[in-house]
Amino acid sequence: MTQFSPTHRNAVSYIDKSREFYLNKGFGNPYRWATHTEAPITHLKKPLADCTVTIVTTSAPNEEGGSNRKIWSAPSDAIPEELFTHHLSWHKTATHTDDLGSFLPLAHLQSAAENGRIGAVGRNFYGIPTTFSQRQTKTKDAPAVLDQVHRDQVDVAILIPL
Repeated sequence: MTQFSPTHRNAVSYIDKSREFYLNKGFGNPYRWATHTEAPITHLKKPLADCTVTIVTTSAPNEEGGSNRKIWSAPSDAIPEELFTHHLSWHKTATHTDDLGSFLPLAHLQSAAENGRIGAVGRNFYGIPTTFSQRQTKTKDAPAVLDQVHRDQVDVAILIPL
């Protein structure tokens, strides 16, 4: 066992600790981390200056967002005054999400469109619920958002999970 030293950092393996935790709770099957060996990323077919760009966020349109596990969309030209994030897991005492532009940079995208860096901002931006079910994300939520993105003729979607 490594001795604690105030002059040296000791790494804690989050993966090993989680695996031990679940095994000690009686789960016979060790925790399986999400892996994606075949990421569906493709090269752009046209310059970014000609692309329509949108945002996909995990924040919610209302405070009940934690219990509303449905995908949603809203017009990009009417930037909301707030989105809700308290139902998500993040270190709420070390940081905050009071600055909407830090996790929903629609104003920055609009500026990029005005300056010709991107072709246009998509007419909608999208919200997708945070879930611990890989199956739900892969088979239900992600395909549903992708369908909406395609319908809106968006070329690039920026995912900003919280």
